Amino acid sequence: MPTTLAARSIALSLFSGAGGMDIGVDAAGFRTMCSVELDQHGAETLRRNARGKTVWQVDIRTLDTRQTGELLGVSAGGLALLHGGPPCQPFSQIGKQKGIDDPRGLLAFEMVRFASALRPIAIIMEQVPRFLNHGLADILSDELSKLGYELHIAVLNAVNYHVPQDRKRAIIVGVPKGTRYTFPTRTHVWDATVGDALEDLPPAASPPDTPALANHVDITPPRDRERISYVREGEWLSKSKAPPEIIQRLTLKDSTKFRRLDRDKPSLTLRCGETLYHPIEDRYLTPREAARIQGFPDSHVFTGPIRRRTGVVPNLDQHRQVANAVPPPLARAVAQSVRASLCL
Repeated sequence: MPTTLAARSIALSLFSGAGGMDIGVDAAGFRTMCSVELDQHGAETLRRNARGKTVWQVDIRTLDTRQTGELLGVSAGGLALLHGGPPCQPFSQIGKQKGIDDPRGLLAFEMVRFASALRPIAIIMEQVPRFLNHGLADILSDELSKLGYELHIAVLNAVNYHVPQDRKRAIIVGVPKGTRYTFPTRTHVWDATVGDALEDLPPAASPPDTPALANHVDITPPRDRERISYVREGEWLSKSKAPPEIIQRLTLKDSTKFRRLDRDKPSLTLRCGETLYHPIEDRYLTPREAARIQGFPDSHVFTGPIRRRTGVVPNLDQHRQVANAVPPPLARAVAQSVRASLCL
């Protein structure tokens, strides 16, 4: 794989979401020149924070890799890093399709298609840990091995990299065969809490008031505030003394649903389908509070609607953009380890 001076920093981001991995990669010394994201609101967020970066809102499967390189002015071998967090279809559906016998339909393998055309020096991919349980990682490794890459795979917890959140993710790093690579050493068990992340925030604003800090908006419905009021700090609704009509069919096993965070501990994993409760106020986290827990800087502004628990918002609302993201500090640690291994 040829290496040029320009290739020592240029990166291309696929499945960019709201830009969490982009932020971390760039903080490590790379320069993400283009981000590709299909979701309307995710792409709008990327544009809002672009700072000279090109953003394409497009289905990556429709992109011609050769034309992509030409449009970006990048020839084969002229890219330092290809990175992204491709979504993977629910694994329960694998058997209904062609499964891992034909992985080409899985979006993760778009990374292989682009790597084949652009021949980046290195590849970083983020996935849910379940990705490693279905033989998909082995197939991915075989495909990239044919292109001259050796894969290194580990499940890392963001909480070990200065993120106030217990969030495990499969991190897949591809480097040229023969390159010595090691994942970043975790610096601690955990050193940041929810309280640390939220303590200096101003009060959340309620519409139509303008928030003092972007995305720090609370739209918790009154009836949800009542439900939240029964939950003590660090506990969950089914463990509370709320009346049966509020607990309904929840059981004690539903310990991640309707959960109030603890100021003295890291957060639970932020998820797209759930919004956690504020530690001491009777409301949901604002998108800005969730972003703090993910390790986003306050300067990163999210666009699009805020999901209301009583309605449906199409595409990725602000909460889902945050919950889907790769924590920037985790991405930075991994990208720094890649730069160190390759002497970029």
